[in-house]
Amino acid sequence: MDEEVQLYLDDAKEKMDKAVSHLQHEMMKLRAGKANPQILDGVHVDYYGASTPLSQIANINTPDAKSLVIQPWEKKMIDAIEKALLAANIGITPMNNGEVVRLNFPPLTEERRKLLVKQVKHESENGKVSIRNARRDAIEEFKKMQKDGLPEDVAKTAEERVDKLTEAYYKKIDEVIALKEKEIMTI
Repeated sequence: MDEEVQLYLDDAKEKMDKAVSHLQHEMMKLRAGKANPQILDGVHVDYYGASTPLSQIANINTPDAKSLVIQPWEKKMIDAIEKALLAANIGITPMNNGEVVRLNFPPLTEERRKLLVKQVKHESENGKVSIRNARRDAIEEFKKMQKDGLPEDVAKTAEERVDKLTEAYYKKIDEVIALKEKEIMTI
C-alpha cells in the first residue's frame, strides 16, 4: 500500500512541477520592456504552405536591449515573416529593409506596466489552480484507498505530505511572479 501512496504523491509533484514550468514559460512570453526572443515563440510563418515556427526559418538576435533582428535563411521569406508578425499581434510593427526584419521595442508606459502586472497575477492564479487540482486529485485517491483498507494514519500522513508540497509550490509560483513584477516595473 505504501508504494501506491508514494506513486500518487509523485504524480501530484509532477503535476505541480508542470504547473510551475508552464507559468515560467508564459512569463517569458510577456514583454517587460526588454527585447526577448521568446516573445516570438508562438509566431508561425506560412512556409511553402506549411505553418512553421519562426525560429525554424530564421535566425533571431537581440543586438541591444530594445530591439530584435530576424534574419531569414531565405530572403524571399521576409514578406511572409512580416505578415506573420503582424498577424501575431505582439504589439510591435515590424520594419523590413529587404535583408532583415527589425522589431524595435518602445519603452512601456506606466499604464501598460500596470496592465502587464494584472496579466502576470492572472497567470499566477491559473498556476495556483493547477496546483490545487493536483492536490485535490491526490487527496481523493487517498480517500478511495482508505475505503479499500489503507490505514487512516497512513492516509492522514499522505494528505499532510501533499499539503506541504502544495505550500512549497505556492512559494515557487510567488517567487516567479515577484521576479516578473519587478522586471516589469523596473524602468
